[in-house]
Amino acid sequence: MDIVLTGDRPTGKLHLGHYLGSLKRRVEMQNSGKYKDIYVMIADAQALTDNFDDINKVRNNISEVALDYMACGLDPNKVTIYIQSQIPELCELSFYYMNLVTVSRLQRNPTVKNEIQMRGFNTSIPVGFFTYPISQAADITAFKANLIPVGEDQLPMIEQAREIVRSFNTIYKEVLVEPKAILPDNSTCCRLPGLDGAAKMSKSLGNCIYLSDSSNDIKKKVQSMFTDPTHLRVEDPGHVENNPVFIYLDALCKDEYFAEFLPEYANLQEMKDHYTRGGLGDGKCKKFLNEILQNELKPIRERREELAKDLGYIFDTLEKGSIKAREVASKTMQEVKTAMGINYFGENKLN
Repeated sequence: MDIVLTGDRPTGKLHLGHYLGSLKRRVEMQNSGKYKDIYVMIADAQALTDNFDDINKVRNNISEVALDYMACGLDPNKVTIYIQSQIPELCELSFYYMNLVTVSRLQRNPTVKNEIQMRGFNTSIPVGFFTYPISQAADITAFKANLIPVGEDQLPMIEQAREIVRSFNTIYKEVLVEPKAILPDNSTCCRLPGLDGAAKMSKSLGNCIYLSDSSNDIKKKVQSMFTDPTHLRVEDPGHVENNPVFIYLDALCKDEYFAEFLPEYANLQEMKDHYTRGGLGDGKCKKFLNEILQNELKPIRERREELAKDLGYIFDTLEKGSIKAREVASKTMQEVKTAMGINYFGENKLN
């Protein structure tokens, strides 16, 4: 049976892009009963690569991410939720994998290039951040995960992990499992734009709807959303392409929402047609989107508030998950060292 691994950096609370891009799919996979194991990692060590001087930012958000996970429906009885830094075997694996990757290959990784540009690192990029793809390969292979739910912006990272696996298995012994990326069924969910129309909803850009946002916060954020700048009057023809309001509707809308909140349309296509030919205002579109978001996020927010009353349970869950995860990673580490011939006090004893 398949093994699934996924995770998030604890640099802030999780947002709608995380939910639609990955979290919702994780819960569906968890409840399907089709998978041998599902590992969900809080990637604090990776978060430190560009937050090394703000440890409290990372430390304080570990519980926030765990709350978001469980509020969305991830069940610690069905999945293993753990903290990356508590698995030292991941660092050791990363060190060995560094010998299998060149600097030029890392520089060509589109995800790394985009992140460097977004953060303005240029040549001052921290080495730890630069080697992020190698660390991610260790995270995946330590658990022999073959299915990785991600957004499309992470596809270059998964491809680099596959290259590392192939190199290791060819040079040493076929121990590691080659991973495969799993994208959301709805392609719109792969890369949700920010409220400001920016290419990506991002915590660092401050253009997010958070899963923990209050009802009023959600309403205010929707009202402030970027739309079609040429749609100045209600009667003007509008554009749905690259319009965040309609992109969000593409990701979230179901026909039954029209019957409940906007019965004058049967489906989203009818609404789009009206907007395109003119006569449908942005305010009405945003009001409909707000109704949908409130319906989707209210149960998550309420579960989160209840879970937050017992942080001791959250921390206990993370500790148990980390212990279990380390046992698995340690076993893989021994197989790797044996394959490399450096398990000197085991099968590869020095004579």
